[in-house]
Amino acid sequence: IDSVYNIICFFYPVTGEKRDFARFYVLETVARVPYFAYLSVMHLRETFGERGLGESMRTHYAEADNELHHLLIMESLGGNENGIDRTLAQTMAFFYYWYVTVLYFFNEPAAYHLSELIEDHAFDTYDGFLTEYKEKLEGMPVPAIATKYYVEDNPYMFDQFCTVKEKDPSNEFSARRPSLNSLYDVFVNVRDDEREHWKTLCNLVQFGDMQAIPAEFVESTKPKPSQD
Repeated sequence: IDSVYNIICFFYPVTGEKRDFARFYVLETVARVPYFAYLSVMHLRETFGERGLGESMRTHYAEADNELHHLLIMESLGGNENGIDRTLAQTMAFFYYWYVTVLYFFNEPAAYHLSELIEDHAFDTYDGFLTEYKEKLEGMPVPAIATKYYVEDNPYMFDQFCTVKEKDPSNEFSARRPSLNSLYDVFVNVRDDEREHWKTLCNLVQFGDMQAIPAEFVESTKPKPSQD
C-alpha cells in the first residue's frame, strides 16, 4: 500500500494548483474499491447460506457511497479531465479490486488493514492540503454535488458509515452535518469522512466489531510482536 501511495505522490505532487484535484481523483478512485470487494464476498457468502451480514453490508455500501461522492466532487473540480489520469486510476482500481477480493475472502482482518492504511494516508493528505492552502480554498465556491450530498440529501447514508461517532459537549453523538461556505469546508468534510472510515476499520481489524471501542480510544493497528 505504501508503494501504491508513493506512486501517486510521485506523479501527483500537491502544489496548490488544479492538478491537485487530479491526484485526489486518482486517490478516491482507488480508495473506494475495497468496499466493493467486501460487498462482493459478502453477497457470495449470503448466496451459499450465510446470514447475519446485513448491518456490515449496509455500512460498507454507505462507505462506498461516501467515497463515490468524494470522487464526484473531484470530477466536478476537473480532476478527471486528463485521459492519462483516468487510465491510471481505473487500471490501478481494476487490479486492486481483485487483489482485495481474494484477500478478503481468505483473511478479513488483513484486507481491512489495507484499507485502514489507505484511509490514514488519505486523511494526512487532505489535512496537509487544508493547512497549506486554506486561504486559497476559502476563496473558491462549493461544488453543487457537495451541497447536494452534505446538505440536501437524506442523512441516512451519511450517518450509516459513521459507526464510531464523536461525542459533542452535550454528551450526545453528533450527526456532524456540515455547513458549507467555501471549498475549504468541502475538503474539511472529505478529510473528516476519511477519519470516520479509518476509525471503523481500526475497530474491525483489532476487534472484529465496528463499534468495539469509543472514538477517543481508537488508534492505529500496531504490528504484533514476533514470536521467538
